[in-house]
Amino acid sequence: MTSIYVGIPFVLMLLSIAIIPLINQKWWHNNFPKVSLVIGLPVAIVIAFINWHWLFSTFIEYASFITLLASLFIISGGILLKENLKVSPVTNGFVLLIGAVLANLIGTTGAAMLLIRPLIRLNKEREKKTHVIIFFIFIVANIGGCLTPLGDPPLFLGFLKGVPFLWTLKLFPAWVLNNGILIILFFFIDYTLLKTEKMKNHISKKGALVQIVGKRNLIFIVGVIAAMILYAELPKEMDSALKNIIQIIVMTSMAALSWKYTPKKYRTENGFTWFPIKEVAILFAAIFATIIPVLKLLELRGAELGITEPYQFFWTTGLLSSFLDNAPTYLTFFSLAKGLTTQSMVPDALLMAISMGAVFMGANTYIGNGPNFMVKSVAEASGIKMPSFFMYMLWSLFILIPIFLLNTFVFFA
Repeated sequence: MTSIYVGIPFVLMLLSIAIIPLINQKWWHNNFPKVSLVIGLPVAIVIAFINWHWLFSTFIEYASFITLLASLFIISGGILLKENLKVSPVTNGFVLLIGAVLANLIGTTGAAMLLIRPLIRLNKEREKKTHVIIFFIFIVANIGGCLTPLGDPPLFLGFLKGVPFLWTLKLFPAWVLNNGILIILFFFIDYTLLKTEKMKNHISKKGALVQIVGKRNLIFIVGVIAAMILYAELPKEMDSALKNIIQIIVMTSMAALSWKYTPKKYRTENGFTWFPIKEVAILFAAIFATIIPVLKLLELRGAELGITEPYQFFWTTGLLSSFLDNAPTYLTFFSLAKGLTTQSMVPDALLMAISMGAVFMGANTYIGNGPNFMVKSVAEASGIKMPSFFMYMLWSLFILIPIFLLNTFVFFA
């Protein structure tokens, strides 16, 4: 596990997701499960022979990860937000701002799944709307959720490692700066594109501007969040696998209750289909398998990177989180930073760099954070043509990277 060649299967999986859809979208749509199996299964078998504990712990982590995504996907699919609004840059921007706030209360996944369908319906008459979904991924599925441990998995892991629950509020200036720039930039892009379109999109004089149907599902979302908090409150000496299993059971129960007690017509009106969660579950199963040797290599040789300064932690954690699972990447650099100090806690400057890198730069690619691919899949299922893997990276390159450079000078210079 000390050679860089152990990363070849992960690179193959990454290139498959990026390139094959460009060559033949229909073939990929029908055969991505086979591709995932061919690349991921041999790695899983080899890992099982080398150290089956690695495979087992990764399987439990994957099960917890996909259960969280699936439960919030199912529950949010039963919440129908009937919007009686006229589409405008202000309205769209306000949705993004609400999402950035909600991401800290119900997680980036919860906020993304709750708001993506209403946002799609709000813009359904538009021809140019891909940018709306891209900025939604940037803000709601990633950068918005940096203020609480509930916002994003890396921060929750930090909380489990002893970071105080309210420590993440120190990221508030970064939250304001990054989300503020993105929403203002979005406003000007949306305003410019909307002027070129003629739409029949009027507000009805009857009824409220926004009506929430299926409100009982909000209770089930709270139940999912409670399962995450319960995980942290279980005895420290309890086996982590058992903790994850308990969390999985609670989350699955919430999803089952939502499915049983929510009228099917709500999900029908929401355009609910199983394909988005199926796609995410299959692709991330292969990603989780092929990422094991990469993360082990990082654990064994991470110190050789010579990272000591906050800006180095910010960019290294961030760039790796763009392609690897940002949760274990966070833990790896958290441990590396802890080894640089004699204090019991990682210094604020380093912890801020690691936290911002893991959460913010998860927006750089579709696989940087679980909700990214979910939002993409939901949008495509609704008929919106989303950018390819590389084209999406061009958006992040020209929009996000300059903002992250600004972060470097403002917070880590």
